[in-house]
Amino acid sequence: MTDESRSSTPNRARAGKNWQRLGYRRIVQLLVYLVIFPTVLLLSIGIISMFLEGRINLLLGLLIVTFVAVVGIGVVLVIVFVSRQANLSELQADFVSKVSHEFRTPLTAIKLFAETIERSHGDRATQDKCLHLLLEESDRLSRLIERLLDWGRMEEGRKLYDLQPESVEVLVDDALVAFERATYQSDLSLSKDVAPNLPHVMVDRAAMADALANLLSNAFKYGGTPPKIVLKAYQDSHGDVVIEVKDNGDGIELSEQRRIFDKFYRIDDRLSRTREGSGLGLAIVKHVALAHAARIVLTSQKGQGSAFAIVLSAAPALSKMSSS
Repeated sequence: MTDESRSSTPNRARAGKNWQRLGYRRIVQLLVYLVIFPTVLLLSIGIISMFLEGRINLLLGLLIVTFVAVVGIGVVLVIVFVSRQANLSELQADFVSKVSHEFRTPLTAIKLFAETIERSHGDRATQDKCLHLLLEESDRLSRLIERLLDWGRMEEGRKLYDLQPESVEVLVDDALVAFERATYQSDLSLSKDVAPNLPHVMVDRAAMADALANLLSNAFKYGGTPPKIVLKAYQDSHGDVVIEVKDNGDGIELSEQRRIFDKFYRIDDRLSRTREGSGLGLAIVKHVALAHAARIVLTSQKGQGSAFAIVLSAAPALSKMSSS
C-alpha cells in the first residue's frame, strides 16, 4: 500500500461518516417537519376548545392536549433513538476499520516472512529468524481473534467464569507475562509492587489476568514518552484487595471518564489512528469486573496520568485461614 493510498483511506472514511451524519440529520428534520406543524395546529385547537363553554369542549380540549403531549414525547424519543443509532453505527464502522487494520498488519508480516524464507535459498540464520517472527505474528493474530470471539460471548451472555480462590501474586504475574509477550519497546519502564501476605480472591484466573493485561496495554498505549507504568496490589482499609495500574500519560478529562469504558469509544479520534487496538480493552475490563462483583476505580487528572484500579473482595474462607 502506497503512502498516498494510506493517507486517502482516512479521508474516505471521514467522507463516509459525513454522509452518514447528513442522512440521519435529514431523517430528524423530516420527522420534525411532518410532526411539528400538525402538532402546533392540534395544540391550538385543544387550547381554544378548553376555553369554550361546555363540558364537551373542555373534555375535547384536554384530550387534544394530552394527545399532543404524547406525540411530542414520542417524537423526542424517536430523535434520541435515531441519534444513538447514528453514533453506534459510526462507532461500529470505526471498529470494523480498526479491526481490519489490526488483521492486515500481522497478515502482511506473515506474508513477508514467508516470502523471505522462500527466497533465502538455504540461509539457515535468516530462516530461523523469520520462523521465530512468524510464530510471534501468528500468536498476535490468534490473540486478536480470541479477543473478538471472547467479546462476542460476553455480549451474548455466553461467557462462563470459573471462580476459584487465587493468589494475587499469581494473577499479577500472569498479567505481566501476557502483557510483555505483546510489547516490544525497550524504553518502557514497568515496576511491580505487590504487598506481602495479601488474602486470596475469588476470580476466574484467565479472565482476570486478561483484564489486568488490558489495563497494562492501555497504560502502555496512552502513557508518556517514554511510558512509565506502575502495577500495585494492596489491601485497603475495608479489607478489599486493590490491583492498580498507573501510567504517566496526559490524563483523562472528567467528562470523558465514564464513557471510556463503552465499547468502541475513543477520546481522541486522531490519536486513536496512531494506536493499535480494537477499542474493546476497557469494555472487556468493565465486563470482567462486573462478572466478579468487583468495582473499577479511575483516578485521573489532566496532565497527571491515570490510575485504573480493580477492587476485589477477599475470599472469605482463605482470609480467615491466613489470619488464624
